[in-house]
Amino acid sequence: MSLSPEVLGVQNLPRPIAATATNYGPGDEIDWHSHPRAQLIYGISGVLTVITEAGRWVLPPERAVWVPGGIKHRSDISGEVRMRSLFVAAEAAKALPRDCCVVTVSPLLRELILEAVSVPKLYDIKSPDGRLMAVILDRLQRLEPTPLYLPIPADARLRRITDTLAVNPGKRAGLEAWAKVAGASARTLARLFVKETGLTFGAWRQQARLLKALEWLAEGRPVTAIAFDLGYESPSAFIAMFRRTFGVPPGRYLKGQ
Repeated sequence: MSLSPEVLGVQNLPRPIAATATNYGPGDEIDWHSHPRAQLIYGISGVLTVITEAGRWVLPPERAVWVPGGIKHRSDISGEVRMRSLFVAAEAAKALPRDCCVVTVSPLLRELILEAVSVPKLYDIKSPDGRLMAVILDRLQRLEPTPLYLPIPADARLRRITDTLAVNPGKRAGLEAWAKVAGASARTLARLFVKETGLTFGAWRQQARLLKALEWLAEGRPVTAIAFDLGYESPSAFIAMFRRTFGVPPGRYLKGQ
């Protein structure tokens, strides 16, 4: 699926910030693309996964993904996704993050984003609409990153492992078993994982499982099925891991957003 005309139309607006509204269904994909403006992607519902060459960022409800201008990315959709985006011109984005990240959307910023969608694209900067957009720019400078990120290594040997586990993180094989597939010793793979992702192999796989769990929850899969498909020996082990990370069990997570 290509970008909507509305999204394409705001890229060259003579305004520092613009808002768009787009909706997607389960299984939709947004093809690889980039745009000159930075983008804050906010999901009202469903789960969106944003993928770049450097990693995967999972966006559950009430979170947003910040994508700096010029970064090539694509998106996968889980569930019914109602997306609201802010596009920030390069000059206005200088003080904002230079790398992709998932951020928490405060109740105030949420209401500002929803209101911004109804603002005319060529709003008068000195009008109430212009002041609203100026407040949003100010609030964007207070974004707080959250750890819903899976780094993707550049090393081809590691990619043979991570490309498989990103799709099917339930595989229980350790690095010794992956060594023949990757074409390197387990010791070398362990060292490379830390060097290229900042995580041990075990921590990287657990993060992959956590992010895949969010996608599957948005699709409506039962918690028990998710636990076993992710390689956990019991649903209780999966629920405990999920609760440690998010503070609530998986059955309540999306409902509570």
